[in-house]
Amino acid sequence: MKQVINVTGLGYIGLPTALMLAAKGNNVVGTDCNKELIEKLEAGTIPFSEAGMERLFFDAKKCGIIFEEENVKAQIYIVAVPTPYEKQQKKIDPSYVVNAVKSILTVCPQKAIIAIESTVAPGTIDRFVRPLMRERSDVCLAHVPERIIPGSMIWELQNNSRTIGADDKDTANRLKEVYQSFCRGEIVLTDIKTAEMTKVVENTYRDINIAYANELTKIARRAGLDVYEMIRIANKHPRVNILSPGPGVGGHCISVDPWFLVGDYPGLANIILAARKINDSMPEFVLKRVSEIAEQHEIESLGRVGFYGLTYKENVDDVRESPTLQLISFMKKHMAIGAHFYDPFVKEQIVKGQMFDLDEFLKLSDMVVIMVGHDEIVKEQEKLKGKIVYDTRHVLSDTDAYHL
Repeated sequence: MKQVINVTGLGYIGLPTALMLAAKGNNVVGTDCNKELIEKLEAGTIPFSEAGMERLFFDAKKCGIIFEEENVKAQIYIVAVPTPYEKQQKKIDPSYVVNAVKSILTVCPQKAIIAIESTVAPGTIDRFVRPLMRERSDVCLAHVPERIIPGSMIWELQNNSRTIGADDKDTANRLKEVYQSFCRGEIVLTDIKTAEMTKVVENTYRDINIAYANELTKIARRAGLDVYEMIRIANKHPRVNILSPGPGVGGHCISVDPWFLVGDYPGLANIILAARKINDSMPEFVLKRVSEIAEQHEIESLGRVGFYGLTYKENVDDVRESPTLQLISFMKKHMAIGAHFYDPFVKEQIVKGQMFDLDEFLKLSDMVVIMVGHDEIVKEQEKLKGKIVYDTRHVLSDTDAYHL
């Protein structure tokens, strides 16, 4: 009889993982405490947009995946619940992970493995999860940090290398066999705390690189230079790879994970803190530039300014920590109201002034601020003719557009 794999938390990480495991022939039960979500999945409705998800969902259903509200008896548990952080303290909120593990411990059999996929601060499992298992020494613990990004989830699930942190080789190898059922990338075995740290370090590295590009943007503006040309030429050096600047950093990884190190290691994470401050300053930097450009063109009302894009990156519907939402919070702070917003991937009203038709959005906009480089606006850029355009993503071919 095949072992049962119970994936807990069916969001951006848990659902694709559960579907992929099932599609590759594993006996999978996906659980989530959200009753409405379970009902939608049982009815065949996918809760978010992602290339390849419909086909994967069909394959998983064909292979017998089951969706439940409560955990079931299984040999392997994969926990993929949210891990928000406390913005004031800059520390992780482990409550979702803790509650998930508590629930699992009420049903799991002896020798079961609980693998935490949720991104956590280094030491979180030792501090918050391991104490829960003092009376269940027969249950094994592991950390397998997720490593996928919206927009490329299916490909990255299959091709990215993975890290398995475990207390012993037997647990690590049992999990390795499970992940090898779909993962073509290298699977590295290590201890739990190292696995925790490497995931946070990966995202922090990218945050620092982006911050460097964003700082160069501010320097270039002061010096009257083209930051994109500077970066293009610098990147011709064989050992230089500067990322692109932008209006801020969003998503639940790069914009959050570095704060775990800042919160846990105050006084030591100095470069990391500086990078976070630079990237967090970009939405307000953009807002200031919008004001300058609008004044230059005698646009006196924010009601004639439209912000294109609400998601944190192109061609996805994920709005978590998006630079546009950060910018809106600065607008409220400065009582700058009246602008309108549009995003082809966001189908529900999430902000005041949000519109749902591109042509209507453009009709109201004398000035358009490109916050996200969705394929739609690149293909439809002819519709921007006659508009004042501030392209913060550097995606349009129109040389008359303003840039960061």
